[in-house]
Amino acid sequence: DALINLQSVFNLGDDDDAGSVEVLKRLDVPVFHPLMAYHATEEEWSADLHGLGSTEIGWSVAMPEFEGVIEPIIIGVATPGEAHGTELEMHVAIEDRVKKVANRVRSWIALKEKPQQKRKVAFILHNSPCAGLEATIGAGAHLDTLESVSRILGQMKESGYSVNPPESGKELIETIMSKKAIAEFRWTTIDEIVKSGGVLAMVTKAEYEEWFGTLAPDVRARMCEVWGNPPGEAKDGVPAAMVYDGKIVVTGVTFGNAVVCIQPKRGCAGSRCDGTVCKILHDPEIPPPHQYMATYRYLENEFGADVIVHVGTHGNLEFLPGKSVALSESCYPDIAIGNIPHLYIYNSDNPPEGTIAKRRSYATLIDHAQTVMTESGVYGELKELEDQIAEYKKTKETDKGRAHAAEHVITDLLISTKLSVDIHLERLVEEGATFEQIVDAAHEMISRIYNSQIPGGMHTFGSIPKGDRKVELMGSILKYDSELRKAVSGMIGADIEVTNDFSEIDSLGKELIRRFIEPDPRPDHEIAKEVFKDRLNNPDRPMSAISPIAEKIRTISSAIDASDEIGALFHGFDAGYIEPGPSGLITRGKPEILPTGRNFYSLDPFKIPTKAAWRIGAQLADGVIARYVEEHGKIPENIAMYWMASDIMWADGEQLAQIMHLVGCEPIWDGSRVNGYKIIPLEELGRPRIDVTIRVSGITRDCFYNCVEFLDEAIREISVLDEPDDMNYIKKHASGGVEAGGGDVDEAGGVTETGTGTGTAGSGGARIFSSKPGTYGNGVNLAVYASAWKEDKDLSDVYLYWNGYEYGKGVFGAESHDKFASQLRTVDLTFNKTVTDEYDLCGCCCYFG
Repeated sequence: DALINLQSVFNLGDDDDAGSVEVLKRLDVPVFHPLMAYHATEEEWSADLHGLGSTEIGWSVAMPEFEGVIEPIIIGVATPGEAHGTELEMHVAIEDRVKKVANRVRSWIALKEKPQQKRKVAFILHNSPCAGLEATIGAGAHLDTLESVSRILGQMKESGYSVNPPESGKELIETIMSKKAIAEFRWTTIDEIVKSGGVLAMVTKAEYEEWFGTLAPDVRARMCEVWGNPPGEAKDGVPAAMVYDGKIVVTGVTFGNAVVCIQPKRGCAGSRCDGTVCKILHDPEIPPPHQYMATYRYLENEFGADVIVHVGTHGNLEFLPGKSVALSESCYPDIAIGNIPHLYIYNSDNPPEGTIAKRRSYATLIDHAQTVMTESGVYGELKELEDQIAEYKKTKETDKGRAHAAEHVITDLLISTKLSVDIHLERLVEEGATFEQIVDAAHEMISRIYNSQIPGGMHTFGSIPKGDRKVELMGSILKYDSELRKAVSGMIGADIEVTNDFSEIDSLGKELIRRFIEPDPRPDHEIAKEVFKDRLNNPDRPMSAISPIAEKIRTISSAIDASDEIGALFHGFDAGYIEPGPSGLITRGKPEILPTGRNFYSLDPFKIPTKAAWRIGAQLADGVIARYVEEHGKIPENIAMYWMASDIMWADGEQLAQIMHLVGCEPIWDGSRVNGYKIIPLEELGRPRIDVTIRVSGITRDCFYNCVEFLDEAIREISVLDEPDDMNYIKKHASGGVEAGGGDVDEAGGVTETGTGTGTAGSGGARIFSSKPGTYGNGVNLAVYASAWKEDKDLSDVYLYWNGYEYGKGVFGAESHDKFASQLRTVDLTFNKTVTDEYDLCGCCCYFG
C-alpha cells in the first residue's frame, strides 16, 4: 500500500532515474522519503534554521525528487558513540518525527482503502488579502481555479463520489460571495459572514483548546503572545481574528462530500487593511492566527477530509514560519497540514515555489499546463505609428510632400506613446542622427513589442488546447531556439539575422504547424510546398530541412494530447504513484515539460550555472557596464541586484553567471557539474572588479543554498585580494564597510559581528542579504498594498528592516542591518534581470524585491 525509502536514490532500473520511475509506476503506491541528518545531533538540527546543510539538501532532498518520492520529513539524527574503544557516529530516531511519518503514511493508506462514494475532499482556494481579499478569491497564476474546481467536482460525481457540483465556475464564485464564505476584510465584517450563511463551523474555545494544548509549548506561547489566548483576543488595536460570540468562525461552502474553502488570512485580522492590523508587516516571523489553525484542524478532525487539495499557484501554507527543510514540530507548515494527504494543483512553469510546497507542506504536486502564449501585437497609437512609418518608407522617394507630413506625425506619435524614451530620441537628435535612423530605431522597438508574448487567457485544469490555441502554444514553444523560423526563412530566402519583422515568417510557421498536426498521408515536403506556394525561394531545391521540424511538431502535439491532469488528480485520490517530470518555462524551448499532470521536480543544483548560461551571463555583465559607461561616463562601482530562484529554475543561472563575471571569477566545470571557481586575473578581465549587493529571494535561499555559498565564497576571496582599490571595488567597499558597520576587524581583514542567525556573521565581504530565516518576501509589497506608507523613506525603512540578514558560507541569516545599509550607500545602479515576458510587477509581488 505504501513504500518508505530511506536511501537517497533507488537505482531500481538502469543506471538512471527513468529506470527507477518505470519500476515505481508498476508498483503504483506513494513512495515516502524520510530524511536523516547524518552529521548533526538532535540539538544541532533543532537549532539549525536551515534544517539541513546545502550538500545534504542536494543529495538527500533534491535528487530523490527526480524519482517522484514525497514528504521529506526528518526522522533521525547523529549521536556520538563508542564501540570497542573506537569513537563512532551513530544514528538515533527523533520520536515525534517518526510518529509524524507513521501517521501520514497511515492516512494515505486509509485514503486508498476508502470507497470513492465515502471519500471526503477539501479544496482550498487562495487569495491575496493585501491586494484586496474580496477581489482575489481563487487567485492562481494563469489558472482559472473556479472553473477548474467546478469541472473537477463534476467529474468526481461522474466517477462515483458523493458530491453535488456547481454548474460552472461562475456559479461557484457567486455562491461563495453571496454566502460571504471568506475571511473578514475591508468590505466584509464577521457579522455579515455569519448572517449570509458562509459559516462552515463555529469552533468553541474548549474544542480548540483541546487541540491547541497538544502543540509544542513554544508554539502555544508565540501564538498567544501575538494573537491573544484562544479563541483570540484584541491586542494592540487589532481585533481578534474571525471570532464571533466567543467562537472561532470557519468559512466555506459544502458540495456533499466536498468542501471548498478560501485559505484563511495569515498575518492580519479584522475588517480593515492598514499598517496597524497588518501585523506581518512589522513582524515577518509572525505565526498564523488561531482561526488559521482552527480551519485546517476542522477540515481534518471534524469534516473528516481524507485528502486536501490546494488549487493554483500559490497559497501561503508552505510559506509559514519554520525551517527551510526537515521541519520540526514547531514549524507552522508542519502543524497546519497535520496528517492529511496533500495534493497541490500547481503551474508547471513555477518550479521554485512548487519545490517549497513539496518540502515544507508535504505536497504531492499535480502540475498543470501553462497558459497559451500569443503575440501581443500593437494597437492604438502604436498601430498608428507603425502605419505612419510604413507610409513614410513608401513615399520618402516618390512623394516628398507626403513623406515630410509623415515625419511630423511620426515625431508626435513617438512622444505621445513614450517610445521616444525607449529609443533615446533626445540623444539621437543631439548626436545628429538622420530621421531615417530614428525611424529605424522606432521600427525595431515596435517589432520587439509586436513579438513579445502575452498570456492568451487562463488555463482550465484538465483542458487540452485545440485548433488555433494549440497552434499558438506550439508556435511559442518552437519560437525560443528559432528552429521553426530558420526552417521557414530558408524556404523563402529570408535572413532572420538581419530582420526584425517576423510577421510573414511566423505566419507561415503557424500554418506549417496547423498542417503537420492534421492527419495527412502525403510526404512532408508536399505539405510544405502547399503551404509556401509561390513564396518558395527555390521550388526545385530539396526540402530536407522540413522533415526534422515536422517530426518535432508532431512529437510536441502528441505530448500535449497525452496530458491527463484530472486523471492524475484522481489517481492521487486513489493514493497511487504520481509520475515525476521536469518543470520550467515551456516557452524557453522545453517541450519535455509535457505531458502535464505530473509531480514535477526542479533540477540538479550542482549544475548551476550551465556553460550556456555562463556565456549569456558574461554578455549581460559586459552589457550593463557598457550601458552605464555610455550614460554616465564612468564604470559603476556597485551594482545592486535582486536574485530570484527563477534565474536558476528558468535560465540555468544566467544571473549567477552575470554576477560572477562582474566580480571577476568564473565557474570550473567537471563535465556538466560545477566543481569550484577560479579568479580571473585583472589583466585578462581588462577592467576593475565590480562590487555587487545581492538581495536573494527566500526561495533561492532555501532551495539553492549551495549556489548562495558558492557565490559568497568567491566574493569573500576577491574582497581580500592584493589588488589596488581602484581595480577591486569589492575590496575598496569592504574596507569602508568595516567602519560603517561598526564591527571589529579580525586578522583576516574581515568583520566580526554578533547576529541572531546560524553561524557567524561574515566579513566586510558580505554581499548577499535576504529576509529572516523562515520568512519570505521583502515587506515592501505589504506596505504598498496596505497603504502603510507616506513617503519613500517609509518604504526604504521597511525594506531594510525585512532584508537586513546576511547569508553565505558559514552564515545563515545573521542580523546585519547596518552592514546592509552601508553596502546600499555605495550602489550606483540597480539591475533586475527578467527571464520572461510572462510575469512582471503587475502580476507578481516578487518583483517588489
